[in-house]
Amino acid sequence: MVFDKLLKTLYSHLLHRRVLSIGTNYYATNDLEKEYVSLINLTKTMLIEIQPAVINSKSIFENLERELDQRDIPLNRKFIEIKPADNTVNEYALLSNIIMGSDRYLYIEIFKMSPLIDIFTQMVEEAGGEIVEKSRTELVSHMPSKKESIRIAIQMITLGMKKGVNVRGAVGMTGAASIERAIEMNAVIHETSGVGFTKLGGEYGVIFEDVPTNEKVDLKPVAADNFMYIDAKDSTGFLERNGKDKLIEIMNDINAYIANESEGKIEGYRVGGDDLIINFPNKSIALKTGLDCAWFAMNNGLNLRVGIGNSRREAGENAHLTDDIKIRDDTASIVFDLANGKYAYYIPTEFTRTTIDYSTNNTTTLAIVFIFIFLATLVGWNSGNPWLGVIATIIALIAIVVKD
Repeated sequence: MVFDKLLKTLYSHLLHRRVLSIGTNYYATNDLEKEYVSLINLTKTMLIEIQPAVINSKSIFENLERELDQRDIPLNRKFIEIKPADNTVNEYALLSNIIMGSDRYLYIEIFKMSPLIDIFTQMVEEAGGEIVEKSRTELVSHMPSKKESIRIAIQMITLGMKKGVNVRGAVGMTGAASIERAIEMNAVIHETSGVGFTKLGGEYGVIFEDVPTNEKVDLKPVAADNFMYIDAKDSTGFLERNGKDKLIEIMNDINAYIANESEGKIEGYRVGGDDLIINFPNKSIALKTGLDCAWFAMNNGLNLRVGIGNSRREAGENAHLTDDIKIRDDTASIVFDLANGKYAYYIPTEFTRTTIDYSTNNTTTLAIVFIFIFLATLVGWNSGNPWLGVIATIIALIAIVVKD
């Protein structure tokens, strides 16, 4: 743990950006998670803070109101905080969203017997959701998105309260997570109608003590699009080293992967070009695809600049920010907005990865070397023989080389 902090401090200094993680300690539970965790740790992919987000209940609720169309947020709603978010980006939660997708499961419970559950089932199916489990008072469904889950839940609450039935809704990464969230809400607000959700590691709810009004929050919603801009770094140098055919092959493979496996809609790509723009249904899929493409290109000797944003211009601007994220040599990076901050996934060069691997696997040796050089330098300066530190450094380097 201490050595991990030292490494993050060192690379924060070298990159002039705060390094939040190097690789990940995320505990994988299935084959998909194991694949991504393995790749992140193999490449020593770093999560970097470019502009820190200010995370608090006020900013989270404002963000929710803008994410949902104002037509879907009744004015008489109340927000509650069940568990506050940490005022920092949670690397584990972010990675979980990227691998598995954002909260898409919706749990609905009615607090007294009513035929409403059948109407709610129909509402889910009309919204593009799929019923997973259903009883006389509960249902669990898989929805197209977290936003759609909250929107539909508010509609169900409105219908239920008009008929004198309080409704509990909750969204989660899995059906079990959504049920657990509902239980936590029930312990706080009992049978008051509302829908619970997570945001940046915190637990929140939108509740209604009265029937939701037709008056809505008057806010302009944020753009729903999630664009990704991909561009080859130093394509001229790559062409000189590998030829035009190799660049075309890599970019065509990326284009085919995005078109066939990522749910992305490609815009503006021409065969032989070194850039493309893609529109994705949500940011999680965009980030996952960005990592896939960056890893694939690096494995073939090509570094990509990748930017994700709500517009084509914003995605392009974020992509070009990657040029400033490097220690010495160019490498692949993915810049994206999170909350009201800006972050990046930085994939180090092979030299940096090798250095990190050596440092991680030889902590005892490095500690001994540091102590030896420090003591020799200390003795040298105090005895008027400063050259002792230089000699100790040379001896230590020889010892390391011989050891390996």
